[in-house]
Amino acid sequence: MHPTDSKTAVQSVTASFHAPVPVRMRSRRAAGRMGMGRGRLLSGENTVKRKYAWAALALLGGVWSLAQAQSLPKPKEFYFDEDRSTTKAVVAVQGQGDAVVDRLAAMVQRDARAADPRAQLAALAYAGGRTQLGDELYQGALALVSNGSQQYRAITWNYGWDLLRADQPDKALQQWANLANGRPATPEWLPTTAALALWRAGRKQEAVEWYAAAVRTWPDRWSSPANYASLLPEWREAERASLAEVFAAWQANPPAFP
Repeated sequence: MHPTDSKTAVQSVTASFHAPVPVRMRSRRAAGRMGMGRGRLLSGENTVKRKYAWAALALLGGVWSLAQAQSLPKPKEFYFDEDRSTTKAVVAVQGQGDAVVDRLAAMVQRDARAADPRAQLAALAYAGGRTQLGDELYQGALALVSNGSQQYRAITWNYGWDLLRADQPDKALQQWANLANGRPATPEWLPTTAALALWRAGRKQEAVEWYAAAVRTWPDRWSSPANYASLLPEWREAERASLAEVFAAWQANPPAFP
């Protein structure tokens, strides 16, 4: 889909957002009951609007040409590089709810090459269980930015986490592998994140090797799961528990490097 095509698609679908809902009154008595039913009517109207909104967003998807996915390399010895500009949510509009979705869709309508609104919409789609739509939006956002750019890295990092939390660890690894040899070359978030995804994917020996890289780099941080809550505050409890399993496997048989 060409970016300009999505603008027309959004316009055609969102035009129906505010269409009046016809209400047929059969009697004065029915009119008197209108107040009681108003809440239900508005609730139903909002549901319809939400359905139309997501239908409009679906039209933002399409077939995009992306760089070929890389495989995760062997871990390096150390990972000291801070990478804070990568490890953050992509936020074009602050807030929550349908109003944010509407504003983001409007931003894409005005500028079909706006990548950040697409990426935020993708995250919202994943949060709502619309993973196919989320994939299309993420892929569309990535197709609009330069490979290796800071914008590309942030969108890719977020895409990986959404894939992991949708029980697709192998696909998450494909995304993060695209960041493994970029700039910075040794991002400090990668060893533990890769270890988690590899463990979830059943690639347990590789997970231990990546965890070993984390311990080599910061032995005071990663030599005990007791630190996980403070080191990984954005991780879910189940994710920290999985990493603790990796730690136990590493502790039982720490691999040598290389």
